[in-house]
Amino acid sequence: MKHRGYYGSFGGAFLPEILIPTFDELVAAYENARNDPAFWNQYQQLMAEYSGRPTPLTFAANLTRHFGGAKIYIKREDLNHTGAHKANNVMGQGLLVQKMGKKRVIAETGAGQHGAACATMAAKFGFDCTIYMGEKDVMRQRPNVFWMEQLGAQVVPVTDGTKILKDAINQTFRDWVTHMDTTHYVLGTACGPHPFPEMVAWFQSIIGKEARQQILEQEGRLPHKVYACVGGGSNALGLFSGFMDDPVDLVGVEAGGKGIDTGQHAARLSSEDASPGIAQGYKTFFLQDNDGQMKETHSISAGLDYVGVSPILAHMHEIKKARFESATDTEVVDALKLTIKTEGIIPALESAHAFAGAFREASDLSGDQIIIINQSGRGDKDIFTVAEALNDPEWKTFIQKKAAQYHA
Repeated sequence: MKHRGYYGSFGGAFLPEILIPTFDELVAAYENARNDPAFWNQYQQLMAEYSGRPTPLTFAANLTRHFGGAKIYIKREDLNHTGAHKANNVMGQGLLVQKMGKKRVIAETGAGQHGAACATMAAKFGFDCTIYMGEKDVMRQRPNVFWMEQLGAQVVPVTDGTKILKDAINQTFRDWVTHMDTTHYVLGTACGPHPFPEMVAWFQSIIGKEARQQILEQEGRLPHKVYACVGGGSNALGLFSGFMDDPVDLVGVEAGGKGIDTGQHAARLSSEDASPGIAQGYKTFFLQDNDGQMKETHSISAGLDYVGVSPILAHMHEIKKARFESATDTEVVDALKLTIKTEGIIPALESAHAFAGAFREASDLSGDQIIIINQSGRGDKDIFTVAEALNDPEWKTFIQKKAAQYHA
């Protein structure tokens, strides 16, 4: 890693001059925390007492029998407070906000899990909170919007551009530029200008630390492969961090959408459709045209349709430290249905991408091999999207009756 957050040729901090003092303050606060063992101890205690960590590593006996190959374990980030891995990052950043003496936090969100986690953190620490969310995501993630508002956050629908995550990020940066003295931007994934990629990955490393210790305790050996979905990359880096120095295959699964050849996907590292570029303050692979304009993306999952990817993962891809695959919407729904009916576990649509990638390979592995799938979030937030994808008639009737009540 080079100076100021570079990973090979990716990363950096491409900032307007007005933001440099704010980032200098953030870098200093982060580096002080990173070098202070007492801070990590405080963070771990907070996550244990408030968020319920460590999350379990669950042996999926039924799925293992179903595929007849590798032993399948699931890292249960869905059991983390707020239902996803997002709490790991926001609680850590909340402690930094306290140290910096700021009173307001802002955040972007796609699937709503980061927004809900940030609103929860703000309620606990007593911060004012504003969440920016693409108008399209507000519609498909209404349950999370409801809870953010109940937690006291102001949710602002973003109507610019494609009305999804990248547009929410742009709007959040605009807010920050005008309120730097009082406000901290709680960026939700391992993207953006330095120190965000490194800092978010550090807080999420609690996943990999736990998973490594747990698999050694339960099996007495390391896994052969670990799988995580990849949007921005925070949950993948969280899991991968525990096995960076081990002979373990690190597999990230991106959103294949309606198929790579359709162009309606969000596969940056697992397709030929992305290229290196600079946007939103950092350099990475973006889905962009020849003029550097960002393309529209698609995923059944609101959390994986980001146009870029963590610069850390971009570098890992470039040096072949990790392998990246994609899963289509259809594969994801099939993996979700199988997991629900076989294990009684309901992954988020984001997480179901990792399940789909693992299921594709599990049967080809021997029974003495082990894989870990990171279940980055729970699926109840996706009930509207999943019910529509499954074309469930009873759900349609329920929605129609509810709509009729409101219009009565």
